[in-house]
Amino acid sequence: MSRFSFGRGEQVAPEGQMSLMEHLGELRTRIIRAGLAVVLGSILVIAFYDTVMGWLLRPYADLCNRQPPAYCGRSFDPDTGKVLLFNSDPIEGFATRLRIGFYGGIVLALPVLLWQLWMFVVPALHKTERRYAVGFVSSSVVLFMTGGFIAYTTLERALEFLISWAGDDVDPLFQVQSYVRLVTLMVVAFGVGFTIPVLLVFLQLVGVLTPQLLLGAWRYAIVGTFFVAAAITPSGDPISLMALSVPMVVLYFVAILIGRFVQRRRQRAEA
Repeated sequence: MSRFSFGRGEQVAPEGQMSLMEHLGELRTRIIRAGLAVVLGSILVIAFYDTVMGWLLRPYADLCNRQPPAYCGRSFDPDTGKVLLFNSDPIEGFATRLRIGFYGGIVLALPVLLWQLWMFVVPALHKTERRYAVGFVSSSVVLFMTGGFIAYTTLERALEFLISWAGDDVDPLFQVQSYVRLVTLMVVAFGVGFTIPVLLVFLQLVGVLTPQLLLGAWRYAIVGTFFVAAAITPSGDPISLMALSVPMVVLYFVAILIGRFVQRRRQRAEA
């Protein structure tokens, strides 16, 4: 615990611990570094905006190319094979460019963000728990990217489901902002869903959860996973729901196996 000097009103931390002001200074440093990483990533994405936008429109273009010309309505030019999105506000194009840059900057800066978060939490952990920093950060980045990639690959089927349910008399006419919001929310939802098992492994390492507790609640975990996947999937289509929930269930049991492996190593070390 921290000690206070009542005569001067200053907080003095014991040896090996940080005072409140030191914690605030550390937090400020981590936030500044994370913010700079996001800014640099955003500048890079905005510099290649046309390429990034073409990548975002690729699933919709592939869908329209394999459907009859009237399927996508005025949102698709069959002569050029390009998707046509529309702006309903003079500043919407500029706002969309900034939004894509910001979201892309977060994705590019994700390793830095996770590393800064981990380094801020590290002083509160034991020495044996700090050595997992690289593994947790790298696995979180890999799982987030994997989830985002799966969201991108299932986006074409999700759009097909949404357009078909709109009815034959509805002519698709998508706005740039609405389409970009759907794609980014899909990527973020899948990415976050895939990183939840990393949090479960961390909670097992620090002793908050045990593999036995997680294994005993596997039925509730499966049902809860499907509910969570249905809640965070922006499109709401069954294809995206299954593409997110099934890997999350598999990763849940993988997290239990990792926790059980670490638990046995600790038991052998104690023995």
